Amino acid sequence: MRSVRSAGLGLTAVVAAATTLVFVGTAGSAPADDSFYAPPASLSGAHGSVIRSEPLTGVAALSDAGVNERVLYESVSAQGEPIAVSGIVALPTTPAPAGGYPVVSWTHGTLGSADKCAPSRDTADSPANPFNVAPQPMLNRLLRQGYAVVMTDYEGLGTPGSHPYLLGESEARGALDIVRAARRLHPEISDRLAIVGHSQGGQAALFAAHDAPTWTPELKLATVVALAPANHIALGFQASLLAPSANEAYAFHPLFINGAVAGDPSIDPRNFLTAQAYDLYVRDTENRCRVELSEPDSWGGLRGIDIVRLDAIGGVDYQKFIAQLQATEPALPISAPIRVVQGEDDQRVNPVGTGVLAGELRAVNGPGRVTYVTYPQAASDPLGAHFGLLTTDTEPLADWLQQHFDGR
Repeated sequence: MRSVRSAGLGLTAVVAAATTLVFVGTAGSAPADDSFYAPPASLSGAHGSVIRSEPLTGVAALSDAGVNERVLYESVSAQGEPIAVSGIVALPTTPAPAGGYPVVSWTHGTLGSADKCAPSRDTADSPANPFNVAPQPMLNRLLRQGYAVVMTDYEGLGTPGSHPYLLGESEARGALDIVRAARRLHPEISDRLAIVGHSQGGQAALFAAHDAPTWTPELKLATVVALAPANHIALGFQASLLAPSANEAYAFHPLFINGAVAGDPSIDPRNFLTAQAYDLYVRDTENRCRVELSEPDSWGGLRGIDIVRLDAIGGVDYQKFIAQLQATEPALPISAPIRVVQGEDDQRVNPVGTGVLAGELRAVNGPGRVTYVTYPQAASDPLGAHFGLLTTDTEPLADWLQQHFDGR
């Protein structure tokens, strides 16, 4: 099994504290409560099979969809075991064209590891709600354009188990298997696919595009679009450890640990975290959404120098952890046209790092295969420029998808 993939500049949120350094079964009925997310005692082992589905209403549903469904489907874990993963399937209000609806697999940004944060579980009073609804105008635009939209929650987010954050192989399987599940539920969905994601989801989209030819060879990948993709995490993490003040961005650190341990289960965080950081890791990671992990009584109250013991930096477990962070780098061979988008005023994902990533993708795939788009200033958004990028790029994204689907 490939574990979590290179190195460098990463999330501005991580580096911010160190800025002085510069750098199918058959779908069955199920109740709407938590039992929907409980997998059966045994799974078929056929990834992309549907376990169950039900109509989806409320704030999690896309307002411009003719069909909104919550779906539980089979995938394969980071450890190679059959698992259940949850997500959302949305269809346009218009009839399917000849050949079926082209489909966009949307991969969402960082929400945390607690099940309550999952997009398909979203409620108006959820701490994750502002982040879950942020991409909805863009996704509604795609529905109006005639695309089916599917949205994985990812492994362990909504369903049992820990979410292996930024573990590329796991994210890819979730994003591709929900397309298979949606096509089994709705034969009017075609085999023509685009993968689009933001932030964590931008990194996930690139991994999914890399894996698509082998994991779901029946699908025809038209393009992949990565909006402000997470990148170069290892250097950002290491730089943040030198910061002497608290920072809300340290909420990402326990999620990094989750992904690293999933990629290499031999890693024991107790062997490099301080006692304070380890206690917060155990107490909060599976119970709080990312925004709650940013609070002063959690990881947001730590200083960089409070996270990793200095005497552990040369240790085996810490070095294996850093190797897993390096393995999250999405500079991968991809068989379809790649579009990377970045706002230059982004305060969450470092624009310099994304520019480096675009260059790395060109080196791997050829300069003509990668389009890099930057915006000097993203649209105003209550959540900041990182999310304003979704508004800024909605129409250009719609044009790009139409161009590349028409070209198939």
